[in-house]
Amino acid sequence: MQGAQTEKVPREYGLPWPDYELLDAGDGKKLERWGAVITIRPEIQADFKPGWPYDQWLDMAHWEFEEQSSTQGRWLNIKPHAPEQWLISYGNLNFGLKLTQFKHVGLFPEQQANWRFIKERVSAGPKVLNLFAYTGAASLVARDAGAEVVHVDSVKQLITWANENQERSHLSGIKWVHEDALKFAQRELKRGKRYDGIIMDPPAWGLGAKGEKWKLENHLSGLIETAYGLMNPGAFLILNTYSPKIEQADLAASAGRYFSAKQLEIKQLWLPAKTGKELYCGNLLRAIK
Repeated sequence: MQGAQTEKVPREYGLPWPDYELLDAGDGKKLERWGAVITIRPEIQADFKPGWPYDQWLDMAHWEFEEQSSTQGRWLNIKPHAPEQWLISYGNLNFGLKLTQFKHVGLFPEQQANWRFIKERVSAGPKVLNLFAYTGAASLVARDAGAEVVHVDSVKQLITWANENQERSHLSGIKWVHEDALKFAQRELKRGKRYDGIIMDPPAWGLGAKGEKWKLENHLSGLIETAYGLMNPGAFLILNTYSPKIEQADLAASAGRYFSAKQLEIKQLWLPAKTGKELYCGNLLRAIK
């Protein structure tokens, strides 16, 4: 498993903040606190023993997700009257969370490492393109820092969710695009558009806006090539991969066609738990053109 790879690959950590904490992980699950709500969710990378006994997890948790297939499941209510929708904050940004049949609640907290990076790189004026943008956390961080943001996702409900997060955070001006992310990026390239930052968090697999089948390993080179063409000199690229079929070597080979070694950094993304456990959350590529 990738989570057991050697120490040769640099690590970067998504850090806890007041409204989020990975409490523990192990035995294929993770225990997380989102504001006042605690959840138990499946986690394939938690292939180790947890720090706390499972009985302790159940004493703490409000909800547990039970998988019913490889893609869907249901939430089990552990504590009566636990909310199914609630709000949390990251700095001055506000996010609406809710229980979905896909085990997600609306935020990928390991991305806090990238939110820090975006905040450091973005100032008033730059144009940022967020592809596969989900519920908009990275879009909000960039907009809050003063960037012009184009947010692209193939799922209309997620764009609605992201827009609600923009309103909750008292921001405005993000451009919403309901479209296949790669196809939109390729058209932007043909139109001669350029950006000062490109953020990509593509799914390992999925369906496009018109039901197109998607496997990240089949599109990795095309994603990086298109992103490179869209980047102004000095622009940044962030690319996350959670696909078990994509290794650091694959990222290095694909990105190495366009970026020099000095322009690139490839890391593993991890989350630390309160119990001292550490959870692998995929590979991370960053580049400066």
